[in-house]
Amino acid sequence: MIEGYLGRESVIVGGEVLLHISTDAPLFRLRFYRLGQDLAHVGESGTYRGTLHTPPAHPDRIPGLASPADDWNWPPVSLPVPEDWQPGIYLVEFIECGGPGPDGGGNPPLLDAEHLEGHAREFFVVRPRVPGGHSRILYKKSAFTRHAYNRSDRPGLERAVSLYDHPVHRTGGEGTLRGHKVSFHRPGGVIDLAYWDAPFIAWLERNGYPVEYCTDLDLHEDPALLSSYDLLLSVGHDEYWSVAMRTHAERFVREGGNIAFLSANTCWWRVHPTDGNTAFVSDTDHHVGDEYPYSPATDQWWTPEPDGVGNPENSLTGVSFRNGGMWPATQWPGDRPRAGYTVQHAGHWIYEGTGLRDGSDGGTPDRLGSGTPLIGYECDGAAYAYDAYGTAHATGEDGTPDSFLILGIYVLEPVHEDFHHFKWGHWNGPVREAAISSPRAATMGIHTAGGTVFTAGTTDWSVVCGHEQDPAVVRVTRNLLDRLRHRTPLPG
Repeated sequence: MIEGYLGRESVIVGGEVLLHISTDAPLFRLRFYRLGQDLAHVGESGTYRGTLHTPPAHPDRIPGLASPADDWNWPPVSLPVPEDWQPGIYLVEFIECGGPGPDGGGNPPLLDAEHLEGHAREFFVVRPRVPGGHSRILYKKSAFTRHAYNRSDRPGLERAVSLYDHPVHRTGGEGTLRGHKVSFHRPGGVIDLAYWDAPFIAWLERNGYPVEYCTDLDLHEDPALLSSYDLLLSVGHDEYWSVAMRTHAERFVREGGNIAFLSANTCWWRVHPTDGNTAFVSDTDHHVGDEYPYSPATDQWWTPEPDGVGNPENSLTGVSFRNGGMWPATQWPGDRPRAGYTVQHAGHWIYEGTGLRDGSDGGTPDRLGSGTPLIGYECDGAAYAYDAYGTAHATGEDGTPDSFLILGIYVLEPVHEDFHHFKWGHWNGPVREAAISSPRAATMGIHTAGGTVFTAGTTDWSVVCGHEQDPAVVRVTRNLLDRLRHRTPLPG
């Protein structure tokens, strides 16, 4: 048995990466890979003496469960990051040694791109010394969301402790924040990286799009980070955002920077990094049994004050999860519609070269991503109304900017409401303002606010594009990257 976690999930080239390892093996070593067009093996460490460490007990004294809120405080191993490593996302595999057999059990086969997911491994971002020197595209890995869902399981032991499973909620006061707390310093392995990020990163490199990388924490901490880039990518499931992250992203757009939200459930909860930015607190509504004892959820971005933040995510992204939905996830990622987006405004540059039609010639509109699981597993939307020609327009009543143009729409019929049976079991699937009468719909669109903001409206855009399951989705992605990788100078 071996498991571990990172001291921090990003490091500047030439810096040091800290690994916190627990194992019952006498020795262990570390194997490193870079995630790109392929999973490239880039190095090995020497051996270290293994020590078994125990996690902190759950603060609610739940028998057999560890704490999701406390630093597990295992001793660190420090390794330098070689100067010749390229910017990217790197995987570190934890290897037990000193067992029986001629090699001591310490030379397993190399991992490959088909076997990224699993335990006894973690990932981290390597950033260049000079931001923007390798690429003007910055790929943000949604690390806060990853930590919220991390259950700290390992083979043979489902600890099931996260923001969703046996969470720790604190009432606040006396210098502490009200809400659920999760620590970044606990093990969990690789799941979301393998599903959303790996296929898209491989596609980017395969098609000649160099990118640099950061984590949520990098964007949170550095107000100047985005000034070195022209395009920010948000990919997959990007649910948890701090105030600083949002402030920096909105200023970036006002100053002419571009964002592509190839993601959904985006910016749904506000988080407050704490404990030296090794944990966060978020006041959410996650249920206990069939009850919701923590409402109102004061860290929900769109909900008016004092019950929420009162700053709808739509004003940045153009869309919101409250006008989208999710699909049953007892067998994640669950069933999803495969009809794709109904195409609108087919003459827009985003559709160039796709051959798609919007029905303005009197025919039936084409569907973007038809036959693929493009819509889901969670999706975001805008409140909308149809005009006399059957074209959907954003109404703006939910905070969506006036300039938002709906390029694709999929009305969610039905939206699954049996939310007590969701794997993660919280109630943000059916929540919405009662005054909005339009049916919920996954919405792909674009707006300008100095720079340009595109939203895919779905968590799974990167999966369909990365695996090249639909040529039109691939072409739209190329159009998007080719246009937005260079910001347009602002007038004057």
